[in-house]
Amino acid sequence: MPVFTRLRQPQETPAPENPAPEEPTNTPTHHLRIPWPLILTILSAALVLASLLLPNSVAALRLNRFTRIPGEAIIGAAILLALPRRPRTVLAAVMGTTLGALTVLNLLDMGFRAYLGRGFNLVLDWSLLDDAQTYMADSMGGTTATLAAIAAVALVVVLLLATALATVRLAQVLAAHKQSASKATLIAGTVWITCTTLGLQLAGMPIASDRAVSALTIQARRVQDTLRDEAAFAKEAKEDTFGATPGAQLVPDLRGKDVVFAFIESYGRSAIEDDIMAPGVGRTLDTRTAALEKAGYRAKSGWLTSSTYGGSSWLGHSTFLSGLWIDNQQRYRTVTSGDHLTLTKAFQKTGAWDTVGIMPGVQKAWPEADFHGLDKVYNAFQLGYEGPKFSWSTMPDQYALEAFQRLVNSKKRDKPLMSEIILTSSHQPWAPIPKLVDWDDLGDGSLFTPIQKAGKNPQDIVSDTTKSREEYGKSIEYSVTALTQWLERYGTKDTVLVFLGDHQPIARVSGNNASRDVPVSIVAKDPEVLDNITAWNWTDGLKPAPDAPVWKMDTFRDRFLKAYGSTPHPATN
Repeated sequence: MPVFTRLRQPQETPAPENPAPEEPTNTPTHHLRIPWPLILTILSAALVLASLLLPNSVAALRLNRFTRIPGEAIIGAAILLALPRRPRTVLAAVMGTTLGALTVLNLLDMGFRAYLGRGFNLVLDWSLLDDAQTYMADSMGGTTATLAAIAAVALVVVLLLATALATVRLAQVLAAHKQSASKATLIAGTVWITCTTLGLQLAGMPIASDRAVSALTIQARRVQDTLRDEAAFAKEAKEDTFGATPGAQLVPDLRGKDVVFAFIESYGRSAIEDDIMAPGVGRTLDTRTAALEKAGYRAKSGWLTSSTYGGSSWLGHSTFLSGLWIDNQQRYRTVTSGDHLTLTKAFQKTGAWDTVGIMPGVQKAWPEADFHGLDKVYNAFQLGYEGPKFSWSTMPDQYALEAFQRLVNSKKRDKPLMSEIILTSSHQPWAPIPKLVDWDDLGDGSLFTPIQKAGKNPQDIVSDTTKSREEYGKSIEYSVTALTQWLERYGTKDTVLVFLGDHQPIARVSGNNASRDVPVSIVAKDPEVLDNITAWNWTDGLKPAPDAPVWKMDTFRDRFLKAYGSTPHPATN
C-alpha cells in the first residue's frame, strides 16, 4: 500500500516595511532598434520631398510650405513602378539629378532675391558669381572667400549626388513592395486631384502642390524671355531721340558751366524714409542744405526708379546715362558696345567741354569709357591713394573728391569740365566706415589707417540686420556730407552738381517690399540752372518730399537734355 506524504505549504511572510534595494543584475536591456534600411528610406523620402517643395525665396521658408502633397512625386512613382529594373534605376538617377539641379537653382534664386531683388537668370548671371566672390574677398578676406567658394561647390556636388541616390533608393523600395506601392500611389493621386479640385488648404497653403513643375516653368520662361529680349533690345538701342542732334544743339543752356554727375553707392529711398536710417540721414540732408544755401547754392530734389536693386550698380549708371532701361547684363553689353548717345557723351559731342571720369571702384580694364564719353578716366590706381581699403571700397569718398580736385578740377583749361564721379564708401557691407577729416590733412590717404583699424568688423555687421541698417545709414551720411562739403569748399558760381543713388540697398537693409526709388538732386549757384527745371515740380533742398515726382530712371536723360535747350534729332540705324 503506497504511502502518501502530505506536503506542507510554506506560509507567506509579510513584506518588510522598508525593503532592501534589489541587487543590480547583468541582464541586458532590450531597446527598440530601427533598421538602417528603414532610416535610409525615411531620409531619402525627406530629401526628395523637401527638394520638391522648396520655395525660391528666403521669406517663403516656412513650415507650411513643406506640409503639402507634391504631384510630381505621385507621377514619378507611377512611372517608376511601370518600368523594368534597369530602366527604372537609370530614370530614377536622372530624375534625382534633375531635382538636385532644381534645388541648386532655387537656392540661387534665394540669394539673388535677397541681394538683387530678382531671381537668378540661367543665361546671364553666371558672371555675377565671380563678382560675388571678389566682393567677399574684399569685404571678408581672401581666405573666407576661398572657403565659401569651396563650400558652395561642395554643396552643389553633394546635392546632385544625394538627390540622385535618394531617388534610386525610393525606386528600389517601390519595386520591392510593388502591389502596396501601386495602391498607395493611386490613393495619393486621388487625394491630390480632390484637393486641387476643391482648393483645400492646410495652414494657409494649398494641400496639392506642383511646386517643382512651376519652378522649372519659371526658369524656362526666364530663359525664353531673355533670348527674345536680346534681339528686341538690340533694335531698341539703335533708336535715339537725340542720336542725330548736332553738338551745337546739345545742352546750350549749360555752356560755360562745370557740370558734375556723381553717383552715391546704394543711396536709396529707404535711407530717407526708414525708421532706423531716416533720422540721421534726414538731419544730414537738412544740415547740408542749410550749409550749401549759406554758401550761395540752391538745390532741388526728386525720385528716380532704378533699373537695379541691391547691387549691379553699373546697370543703374548706364540706365541713367543712356535713357534706356538696362536691367540685365545682356542689355548692358549691348548698349555699351554700341554708339548710343549717353548724357555724359552729349557734353563730349559738343566739343565745348573736357570730360573726365573719377572711378575709384574700377580696378581693371574699363573699355566702357568710350560709351560714357570720357576723355580721361582715373581708376583706383591713378588717384594717388596710399591708405587702406575700407572693405570693398578702395578709398574714402572724401579722398577721391580731393584727388579729383587736385588732379583735375583745379587745373587751368580752355574749356569747362564735365565730370562723372562714382563714390564707393557707402558700398556694402558698410564696415568699417571712414570718418571725415580736415581736407587740408588728407595727403596720400595714409591718415586713414588708424580710422580703418578702429572701425567695425564687416562680419559683425553682416550677421546683424539692425546693425547693417544703422551702419548703412551712417555710410550715406558720410558720403552725402563729403560730396556737399567738396562743393561748398571748391565749387564756383559756374559749378552744377547732379547727384543721385544708383539703387536701393539689399533687402536685409531696405526691407522685402521696398521700392526701387533713389533720390536725385541738382545743385547750383546760378538761379537760371534751377529755373530751367521748375516744371519738374521737384522739392527745394536735398531731401525730396514723399510726394515728389517719381520717374523711371531711363527717362531722366531726355528730360535733362530738353530742359537745358537740346534739340531732338532722332537717329535710327
